[in-house]
Amino acid sequence: MSRSRLYESNRQIDTEIAQEKAAALGRAGERLEQALAAAAVGRELEAATDHLERTRLLADYERARDRAGEARVALLIQREAVGLRHHRIVDQLFPEPPRRVAGRRPART
Repeated sequence: MSRSRLYESNRQIDTEIAQEKAAALGRAGERLEQALAAAAVGRELEAATDHLERTRLLADYERARDRAGEARVALLIQREAVGLRHHRIVDQLFPEPPRRVAGRRPART
């Protein structure tokens, strides 16, 4: 194999790797967005007046909050894999849902 063909092959492989890293990063971001949307049940939780309904919604919220936390870690790992070391933008764009306590409503901001 000539030197130019070897160079071209390596360049194509590097391009495919970069594209796959970008796609994986995008998928990780989408999973985090979906998990955060599922945690939006917090609004329903605030409005619930029935104790059983509130308990069920609180459990749903905590599960969604846990999934969002896992998705956030996965996104940070993908960012690290592509060389992005500072994650302040993730904190700004995707804030962690607050922890809710049974029987207490969150403070209004």
